[in-house]
Amino acid sequence: MPEQAVYNGMPAGDLRDVQWRLITSPDGAGVELARLADGQVAVRNAADPEGPALIYTRAEIEAFIGGAQDGDFDDLLS
Repeated sequence: MPEQAVYNGMPAGDLRDVQWRLITSPDGAGVELARLADGQVAVRNAADPEGPALIYTRAEIEAFIGGAQDGDFDDLLS
């Protein structure tokens, strides 16, 4: 079977054989993340699991997590 083409904005429902991990906020909103076979990470809206998936490289996810840990985005919460 040929490898699946993965692209930013693809329907999240087209990502097969991935395990989605739910992250929820206190108000119940959530996003889901899944590690793809090539090491990239897919992100989708938990309320719309068949909607678009945003695809990020490992380096992009590392930069985001590092920035969050460092407080780079704290001003977005005030």
